[in-house]
Amino acid sequence: MKEMNPNNPGKTKAEEYIIPQKSAYSGTVNLLMSMFFLLIALLIFLPILLVIIISFSSEESVTELGYSFFPKSFSLDAYRYLFNSGEYLFRAFLNSVFITLSGTLTGLLVMCPIAYAVSRKEFSFRRPMLLFLMIPMMFSGGLVSSYMVNTQIFHLKNTYLALILPGLCSTWYIMILRNYFHISIPDSLIEAAELDGCDPFQTFRLVVLPISKPVIMTVSVFQSFSYWSSWYPALLYLDSNHTELYPLQYVLVNMDMSIERLSRDAQYMSGAITYVPPAVTVRMVMVVIVILPIMILLPFFHRFLKNGMTIGAIKG
Repeated sequence: MKEMNPNNPGKTKAEEYIIPQKSAYSGTVNLLMSMFFLLIALLIFLPILLVIIISFSSEESVTELGYSFFPKSFSLDAYRYLFNSGEYLFRAFLNSVFITLSGTLTGLLVMCPIAYAVSRKEFSFRRPMLLFLMIPMMFSGGLVSSYMVNTQIFHLKNTYLALILPGLCSTWYIMILRNYFHISIPDSLIEAAELDGCDPFQTFRLVVLPISKPVIMTVSVFQSFSYWSSWYPALLYLDSNHTELYPLQYVLVNMDMSIERLSRDAQYMSGAITYVPPAVTVRMVMVVIVILPIMILLPFFHRFLKNGMTIGAIKG
């Protein structure tokens, strides 16, 4: 007969000393999955590394070898060409920083209260407001009408507001915020705040916002990236005699067009001595200038991005 363990009646003494065996495949599977995702990360990073290497390559090396991780020679001519207009470029950089920060913060001040209002069942106009917000996602007034409204009615031409207001409020971001407020914030917490004497504005400011940092930071990152990489509003609303308002991306686009014209004109001026800037490497330097702030700041927001995109997916 099997001798039972008095301390654990459900098991015999022999079973008490059996060590649970770990699955033989778990370590191999973890290793393979780690190598797979490491390979994906490497494939994502390689284009960025190639852009950085080409930006430090000489134009002759790019012409001879093409886009290569191992250039024939290195050169700083592309960086010198761009930073010769240092004051103009620095002013454009400050403009982009100002537009990005102003647009992101003001957009959050507008979108967060709207999203919270339409997430509450006791808000009487919740359904009409949701319908009103969904219409711009499916139908657009068009470029001509928006240009006429912004220039003829609001008189935003040649101002910073022309670069900020058109992208200030996004229905998609409002829906992300609204779903978070509706799913992840329990009604009992709102009721407890009301029992403590908080009005709706105090509840939103003192209770809802502090526990909604993940989704707010996620939306702010997306909004800031949208403003940072935007140059088309400057093309529409800024004249050539208002260069002091140009954002960085629009300045870089203009430089790229100027380099292309110089390279094209040089083909028809064989007898004259003309300076042709390193077109390919300068373009890569422009890419580095644009993505470098994003690469520096993104790791600091990674935790908020992960939490903001996953929390609320399952109602708890």
